[in-house]
Amino acid sequence: MTPSAATSAGFAQLAAQPLAQHVPLVAASRGEALESIHYGSAVLLDSHGEIITAHGDQQARFYPRSALKPLFAVAILRSGLELTGEQIALAAASHSGSARHQQVAESTLEAAGLSVVDLCNSTDLPYGGAERAAWLAEGGTATQLAQNCSGKHAALLAMCQHNGWPTKNYLDADHPLAATLRGIVEELTDEQILRVSTDGCGTEVYPLTLAALARGFAALSSAAPDTAEGRVAAAMRAYPELVAGEGRDVTALMRAVPGAVAKDGFEGIQAVGLADGSSLAVKISDGSDRARMPITVRLLAECLGARAPQELTELACSPLLGGGAPVGQLAAL
Repeated sequence: MTPSAATSAGFAQLAAQPLAQHVPLVAASRGEALESIHYGSAVLLDSHGEIITAHGDQQARFYPRSALKPLFAVAILRSGLELTGEQIALAAASHSGSARHQQVAESTLEAAGLSVVDLCNSTDLPYGGAERAAWLAEGGTATQLAQNCSGKHAALLAMCQHNGWPTKNYLDADHPLAATLRGIVEELTDEQILRVSTDGCGTEVYPLTLAALARGFAALSSAAPDTAEGRVAAAMRAYPELVAGEGRDVTALMRAVPGAVAKDGFEGIQAVGLADGSSLAVKISDGSDRARMPITVRLLAECLGARAPQELTELACSPLLGGGAPVGQLAAL
């Protein structure tokens, strides 16, 4: 079979699969006209894990992508590896690639007797716009340390070193690390993993229902402080600028909502756990990053009611510009 024929066969196989039953979640207006609509699915759970609000498909499974990182961080701490609060937060992060972010990742490696050459994640420029511009201005190129998942990979390597596991092939499917991470995800989400694929940085990723992802974040945000889950949540709350970066919406959300534990993921994923154990998860069908926060804030406002801080309003709607001036907005329906 030729490469083009194999590609066509692959697309045909995908097209034969049932499509998720997404619904309109976020709309962009320009002037008096509705310009674009983002479809997706979302769920809001109460402190007992019961559904308060559900939009779209609650049976379909979606890749949480980087939203799995805080769950992986629980496995890292349960292994007995000692990390600082900053190192834990960066293990759970999709960081912007600032000098501080890279320094914390490197400190995790150095404490385990490892170095940057041991990393097996993909190479990239810093994820944050300002951080990337500064990096390039200084002559920087794409590196594994600058890539937004380097904190997670550094901590996973340190975990392998601590357990006496091989560090050369830590991303292999038959490595003890893989089974450990799958087990912690199944435990915290209370959902069996049915399939495994590979995330952009090289670690495994598993499709989950939105309710399962929300349960995983509730397990973090409501955990006792002396547990691994509680320590991950505490680190993310203490260092929200390490979980994402300055100017990033996830960092702003955690600063605005006391007790919140939040993490985004590529392809339109957002998960949030609150201190009382309520939680939410969002998937934007077209993978659009801009549509995550409007529906997330809408669900948070429903959950928090009068306790919703004013700062959330700024995250809920984004102006659409014409000639440099606002002429429309992006907002949840």
